[in-house]
Amino acid sequence: MPPGTDPARASLPPGPRGSVWNTLWFLRDPYGFFAAQTRRYGDPCTLPTHGGKLVITGDPELVRAIFSADPATLEPFSVEVLAPFLGERSIIMTGGERHRRDRKLLTPPFHGARMRAYGQTIVDVTRAQTRSWGVGWRGAVQPTTAAISLDVILGAVFGIETPAARERWSDAIRRYVGASSPLIIFMPGLRRDLFGFGPWARFTRAREELSGMVLREIASRRARGAPGEDILSLIMAARYDDGGSMTEEEIRDQLFTLLAAGHETTATSLAWALYWIHRDPALLRDLRDELRGLGPDPAPDAVAALPLLDATCAETLRLHPIVTDVARRLRAPLALGRWTLPAGAGVSVVTALLHGDPRLYPRPEVFDARRFLGARPSPHEYTPFGGGARRCLGAAFALYEMKLVLATLLSDLELELLDRDVRPSRQNVTMGPKGGVRMRVKERRG
Repeated sequence: MPPGTDPARASLPPGPRGSVWNTLWFLRDPYGFFAAQTRRYGDPCTLPTHGGKLVITGDPELVRAIFSADPATLEPFSVEVLAPFLGERSIIMTGGERHRRDRKLLTPPFHGARMRAYGQTIVDVTRAQTRSWGVGWRGAVQPTTAAISLDVILGAVFGIETPAARERWSDAIRRYVGASSPLIIFMPGLRRDLFGFGPWARFTRAREELSGMVLREIASRRARGAPGEDILSLIMAARYDDGGSMTEEEIRDQLFTLLAAGHETTATSLAWALYWIHRDPALLRDLRDELRGLGPDPAPDAVAALPLLDATCAETLRLHPIVTDVARRLRAPLALGRWTLPAGAGVSVVTALLHGDPRLYPRPEVFDARRFLGARPSPHEYTPFGGGARRCLGAAFALYEMKLVLATLLSDLELELLDRDVRPSRQNVTMGPKGGVRMRVKERRG
């Protein structure tokens, strides 16, 4: 090895140099950015980031190696970048034994009977938010899918019931989400107060306001001692194996994480699904036939079990994954193909590359829901919610909500797509449909 060579760098795949241009390219078009880097440098390749060197891959065999690695050898990547937005105690920010304990405590409310108890709430919220959509209504659907997602969070997660309280919480959450600019997330150098007028100052004010509301709500519930069925109440009542419980600050950070993971992301996926369904008349017809087969007032669980509806959601998340990449930091060396990555390096599964692999998905640029009928790719070939021991805790809930909202809209409304060529664009932290998917109501059935 030549004198002065960094052995850690020498064991990393090649990649580009860091530059402001590359950062801006990633912010504007992460799909194109990742594809261009792997075309030029190969897969895997190494990217410079604010959190250190990050090795990216979309190769299914390398993805398998990452997600099957000992969980103790992986920890969150770039914690200092995300901590102000999710909270230092967020399950996404923790690793090791603490992550395992927290995950075990937080899992039950998002699965099984607990999750299914929210089914009718999701249907009712969807109908309430679209009640004003009379025949002839036209506009972007994404603001409404965002309102539906937020209402589900307020009811199912926070247990906020009265209209006045819902309005107050909605306003605070919208200010917080709206202030979470991708520039201050991905470019920490911009986190300057600027005498209280800059985007960072606006974000910190919104975060402190919402944090105070959450902490007061938790303290009030503990003082009342009134049990509830919402996720906040279930988390407050949950106990670790030693009998202990989460502190108020730990619970607050988990709720901030649920907001980040379940609000804008679900709304975006719903808007994309409506777009692709209404671009394909045969798919729309078959989905409606499938729903009609359940009768006039189907149970939410029966709706969620419909195979074509499930396949449509799966294809939406393949073509438009909720997050473009899933990063981890190595606590021990990891063999990745012909490379042996050193401890301390970052490694990332780029879902956008994996889901666009023509070896796994013929004609990957084409929306084809039927590719998921009767077959489901392995966990290292399909990763819309991440994978391995740190797979998204709320994945089942997000899919359940997505299916019920889509089924309700398709059953109640005859919609017409007004924009036939919608492209992805940066929308806060996630990538969403530019223009929000404009549609028109042709007929109401519900």
